[in-house]
Amino acid sequence: MQISIIKMQLTYYVQAFSTAAITLAHCMNIQIEHIVKRYSNHLALDDVSFEVPDKSVFGLLGPNGAGKTSLIRIITRITGPDSGMVYFGNEPSRPEHIYKIGYMPEERGLYKKMEVGEQAIYFAQLKGMSRSDAVKELRYWFDKFEIRPWWKKKVEELSKGMAQKVQFIVTVVHKPELLILDEPFTGFDPVNTNLIKDELLRLNKEGTTIMLSTHRMESVEELCSHIVLINKAKNVLHGSVKEIRKQYRSGIFEVRYKGHPVSLVAGLWGPYELLKNLDEGDHHYAQIKLSDPEQTNALIQSLINEVQVLSFNELIPAMNDIFINAVKEKGETVEIEN
Repeated sequence: MQISIIKMQLTYYVQAFSTAAITLAHCMNIQIEHIVKRYSNHLALDDVSFEVPDKSVFGLLGPNGAGKTSLIRIITRITGPDSGMVYFGNEPSRPEHIYKIGYMPEERGLYKKMEVGEQAIYFAQLKGMSRSDAVKELRYWFDKFEIRPWWKKKVEELSKGMAQKVQFIVTVVHKPELLILDEPFTGFDPVNTNLIKDELLRLNKEGTTIMLSTHRMESVEELCSHIVLINKAKNVLHGSVKEIRKQYRSGIFEVRYKGHPVSLVAGLWGPYELLKNLDEGDHHYAQIKLSDPEQTNALIQSLINEVQVLSFNELIPAMNDIFINAVKEKGETVEIEN
């Protein structure tokens, strides 16, 4: 398994940097158009189309086996589609585009017997960096991630979390314009997960387009501006997170208030439905459904005339719930892993 991973990485890097002298315009707007990929009798991708906006944090979401990794391998030119096209900045994918991509696969591949620092330099040089520039950038990252003391250690001496940090560093050290991470938070504890999330947000703020592939939708929900949901090889839903949530908003609002529950009911009129109205000690809690979610101001006004409103919030559906609803709308089934 380790040898096959290394071979895959070497193929990827040789292909990527054989054209390293070519300079590309900074535009990592990516269009995926009607991609179909089949392995023997297995249809991995079935007419998948969507767009990754330039400088976005894009979530490639779906259960294990949905086709996410197959799609990433096509974007990074490790494999090709049976049909369909990938465009970078409105031009068809070419080998030189790989030079501007940083890819961290789910199956990490590091040489166990090599020293950590020398291996990191080796990967950085494969990405077109000079040794002096590689050392400078790597020392910055090793200090930032507090693993500088491990520079001379063998990779096999690293914990899983430390090895993950090294893998992340060699993925970003050449400052790619497009950063693709497949299940990036696997193996990290909560502290290091937040560390990686912070770095991803910083890189995105500096102009890097980021694609995160995961079956754990909650882990990237707070990061992504745009997403695509894939289930059983098909694109189920895609677009901006803001617009998707607006599309699937439930119209249910949570109200915490002081006053008599009967007074709250008296304040409801028009297209409102009271779902819950519970006593929580020193205050009450209610859930109210609006047939027209745009009428929130009218609802608040009617309530404050009758009770003391402590808080008023819309219950936004989680991405898991949106995914399940979108799949059901297409008459399909899905298993979400937690």
